[in-house]
This record gives sequence, structure tokens and C-alpha cells, in this order.
Amino acid sequence: MTEHDSAPWLLSFDSGSIILQVPSEEVPKALELAPQFVWDQRIQALRGSALNYRRLLIQLTKHNVPYTDNARTYQNLSLSFQFHRVPFYYQSEALNAWENNGCSGVVVLPTGAGKSYVAQLAMALKNRATLVITPTLDLVAQWHMNLESAFGIKCGIIGGGTYDLQPVTVTTYDSAYIHMERIGNAFGMLVFDEVHHLPTQTYALSALHSIAPYRLGLTATPEREAPHSYAQLVGPIVYTQSIRALAGQNLAMYETVQYEVDLEADEREAYEEYRACYLNFIRDNHIRMGSPDGWTDFLRLSSRSTEGRAALHAHRAQRAITQHCRAKMNLLNDLLARHRSDRTIIFTADNETVYRISREYLVPAITHQSPVKERRAILEGFNTGRYPVVVTSKVLNEGVDIPAANIGIVLSGSGSVREHVQRLGRILRAAKDKTAILYELVAKNTSEAFTSEKRRQHDAF
Repeated sequence: MTEHDSAPWLLSFDSGSIILQVPSEEVPKALELAPQFVWDQRIQALRGSALNYRRLLIQLTKHNVPYTDNARTYQNLSLSFQFHRVPFYYQSEALNAWENNGCSGVVVLPTGAGKSYVAQLAMALKNRATLVITPTLDLVAQWHMNLESAFGIKCGIIGGGTYDLQPVTVTTYDSAYIHMERIGNAFGMLVFDEVHHLPTQTYALSALHSIAPYRLGLTATPEREAPHSYAQLVGPIVYTQSIRALAGQNLAMYETVQYEVDLEADEREAYEEYRACYLNFIRDNHIRMGSPDGWTDFLRLSSRSTEGRAALHAHRAQRAITQHCRAKMNLLNDLLARHRSDRTIIFTADNETVYRISREYLVPAITHQSPVKERRAILEGFNTGRYPVVVTSKVLNEGVDIPAANIGIVLSGSGSVREHVQRLGRILRAAKDKTAILYELVAKNTSEAFTSEKRRQHDAF
């Protein structure tokens, strides 16, 4: 922070914005130096998003404008690693690229490649009070434990009923955007884990309402169309490394195997009947399902008539047939027998199938309904070998550290490339002599075949 005695320009933080107070005769000059700010008649001062804090200080320093900074309350830290660890070459490259971009930007690394260690290196480099923002409470706990272990410090937590603000704190996106208006000046660095969640209208507030001059985004799957860009909120993508480039060196060797299965005669008959009902309604109402509003239009129109409600039921019924047809379940049985000595994660698109498999095979299930303590106990048992198989819907797609997993079986899923890459990433943590296999089971000659083709449009496959 630069300060000058008796400075006529004053910076302060107010509810996620920066207030710039200047003598009335210097307002035109202030607007010229800070065009992102606007005149607030209520307080007779200029107001701008807290995101503009760093840019404003650069301009004031560049033009030798004296100022007093009352906006910043964050501390300088003295972080030091408790254990010596040599970064992989790509982690050092990522850190250098981030530093060369003014310590702001997004690093894209595959799941299992050590993104969180890049964040720790960045935190130790800048030594500023840091807020780590994650998508889930599971990841909050994981980051909290790892940071306390890495630096030997007490970390705070905001979220899940806990509010403990410390110079290094971990929170969720849901909590960050709610609290940032009050704590947006308490941190000089933000780490956005799984940063592809950030550029939405709501979550973006956690970036817009913070003054933090240093920002690091981490993701394995950056693709996203959203109201805000990474460049605006965090910084541009500064470093990328692919799964294929690291496989066999810093990630496990892997292969992907796709099995196409046939519906049995009664399943095919029911599928075609439901499919026709659904498609006829789509055509009769001129709904373009490929458009951004297609699904919303379908739901809206389907609620207005008996035919529409039948079409919605048909849509769900045809998907249910493809997601857990008998051929898939028979093949699942064969794959589990083949890999009885491995650690296997079964992925589905729906909770109903999760619980069905859990009952039939007596394996633990994890869904969004699973309590946090139960989820942690299951994952710990999986990693230690107590449970060789876990079945889940979507909650293990992202972020959770499951180093023991080496087999993934995708029974069903969405057309999202990100989801498919994340599921592959769950089994790629490197280990001695480890080869990972991701199986994908697809119902032949159904809409699921198109969904599979869509989600495999990534160089990892």
C-alpha cells in the first residue's frame, strides 16, 4: 500500500465497491484516470466495482497522484512450506506464466496433475491474505486440511454453518458471493478452484466485489459460455497442459473403451414408442431442442396440455430404458468380475440407478443426498481398500481426491464434454505401474449414441 500524508484523494471500501473521494475541482481528472468509476450523488464521491482496485492504484501511481488507501485491510503473510517438495516441470511453468501475467490468470491442468500445489506455490510467492473458493463443502474440507498441513497455519472456513475468518480462509462459491460485500477487502489474493463455475451471473459477484489484486483460477475443463469472461474476473488462460501430454509420466497411463449394447426386443419396442411420442410433440410445437432455450420451451409447453405431459413422461421413460437396460447391467456384472482386484467407480446420470446398483451389488452409494460425514467415510474406505467399488451419480465428477481409483464405468451421463473429462480425471492419479481404464456403456441406435459422441469431443478421447 502506498500512502501520502495529507493526501487529497481517499480510497475506501464499501459493500463490494471502491469509493474514491477527490476535491470537486479534480473530479474530471479522476474520471479520466478511472473511467470505470461513476459519480455517486448520494455520497458526493466516485464509486466503482472493487474489481477495479488494482487498476486504479496503477493509474494513481503512474500519474503521481497522492492518495490515502483506506480500502485495503488484508495482511502480508510469511508463508513457508513445512515439507520440501520439488514441483513438476509443468507446475513451475504454470507458476511462471501466472507471475509473468502480473499474478493473475487461469491455469488449466488435468485432474490429478496437482493444481492445488500450483496454488500453494502462488500463495507462498505473493504472501498475501488469501481466500480459496471451491464448489463444494467436501472440497472446502480437503483444501482446509491440505493448506494447514502445507504451511503449518490455522485456516478459516466460511460455509456449511461455519464462519471463521482467518488470513487464509476456504469457502464455497455459494458463500463467497453472499459474504464478499463485507469481506472483499480482507484478502489480497483469490484462488478460484474449478474456476469454470465462476463466470455465472451470481458467482461472478465473488470476483467483482473483491479488491484482491492477485487472482488464480484452476480448472481441468475451462470451456464455458457465460455472462462474464475469465479475463474480466480472474485474468486470461495463461497456461495449459493436456491429459495426453502427461499420461504415463505425471498421470497414469490410461485407455478408454466404449461398448455398444443392444436393447432387448421388449425394451426396443417401448423405447421406440416413447421416442415417437416425444418427437411428435417436439415437431408439432416447432421446438428447436438444439437451441439455448429448447429445453426450457419444451418444459413450458409440456405443462400446458395432456399431450405435453405425456411427451415429458415419454422423454423420461426413453432415457430410463437406455440408462439401465438389461444388456448394460449384464455387462456391468462382467466388468466388476473382471476387475474384482481393482478400485472401481460406477458413474450414472440418475440417483435411482445408483441406489438400484447399490442394493443389487451391496456397494456403497454416494449422491447429493449423502451426508458429508458418510461421504467422507465411504471415500476413505474406498482409498484404503475396504470398499473396492463405489457407485455415484454426479457428486464425484469434480475435485474430490480419489487416488486409489483406476477403473471407471460410465453407465450413463449427459452430453457434457466437461463431465466426461472429469470422470476420466477421477481415475488418473499417478501410481506405480498403474493403468487406468474408463469404460463407457452405450445403448446402440438410441439418442444415447448421439449423447456419447457429443461428450467424447475432446483430445483425451
